[in-house]
Amino acid sequence: MAKKADLLAEAAKLKLDVTEKNTIAEIEAAIAGVASTETPVEIVDETTDKPLAKAGKRSAKAIAETEAKLEKEARKEAGDTTPQDGSEERVAKGPRPITRPVLERRGKNYRKVAEKVDSAKFYSLDEAISLAVETNPAKFDASVEVHARLNVDPRQADQNIRATVSLPHGTGKTIRVAVFAPEADHKAAKAAGADIVGDETFLAQLDKETIDFDILVATPQYMPKLGKYARLLGPRGLMPNPKSGTVATDVAKAVKEAKAGKVEYRVDKQAIVHLGIGKVSFGAAKLQDNAKAFFDSLQGQKPASLKGGYVKTITVSTTMGPGVKVENFVN
Repeated sequence: MAKKADLLAEAAKLKLDVTEKNTIAEIEAAIAGVASTETPVEIVDETTDKPLAKAGKRSAKAIAETEAKLEKEARKEAGDTTPQDGSEERVAKGPRPITRPVLERRGKNYRKVAEKVDSAKFYSLDEAISLAVETNPAKFDASVEVHARLNVDPRQADQNIRATVSLPHGTGKTIRVAVFAPEADHKAAKAAGADIVGDETFLAQLDKETIDFDILVATPQYMPKLGKYARLLGPRGLMPNPKSGTVATDVAKAVKEAKAGKVEYRVDKQAIVHLGIGKVSFGAAKLQDNAKAFFDSLQGQKPASLKGGYVKTITVSTTMGPGVKVENFVN
């Protein structure tokens, strides 16, 4: 019985389907059958520590790839970057491309007017605006733009410049103003020149994502209703804001200011303020008045915590014309 117990224990280790009902001869035969089965021996490649084929052999291609890989890793560790194709230098497929200057890549009309602008000179504001109008290469009535790089950090709340300015001669653009206010204010808004006036009907248009206005004015009590449209209006810069004067109890006054040329400006992530101050057709005198009104407003937004100069550089240009550098007259 002791022999049968030992055989059953060995059979259990081998996970054989035998019990005490089987005879000793049957258990021995089952054990012997498992022992006679050939178990494949795993042969490991000494260079890569990975198992080879069952027969323990490698093809010539596998051996060559392994040797090339080991050689490449050895060169990489040694910092050897010499070509391995036998040549001392890499042969170029064609002639080296010639990179033309930026000015040469411009159109002929642009190059012609750009000759009038001295890129190394800083002009006064009046001279820069007159020169920008003179060097407009476009055939349409282009906008005249002012670009001021500020010495601020837009990530700081007190240095994130954002304000509005009423340009004396407007921007030259037709502004469509929408008013979202109670029915009691509709008549006054229409009399002030509002293009779209509504309450629930206006929200129905926003539900359809219909936006055919440039400025949206709303009363404070109606602002919560615009909350769910923030993703629609916010990225387009149309969300009413008290700082821009588009959230007001006197909607008629807000509409008149928007129609008269009140525009909003704000610093971007690169700490630059961009603002269109009118059209080329305005003439230099009107553009100068608008530019001075903008810089007076910008000067009033200087943060109290700012150390050093406020404005770094100023450039004036038309929509498609060359930039004209302006002497920094803003402290």
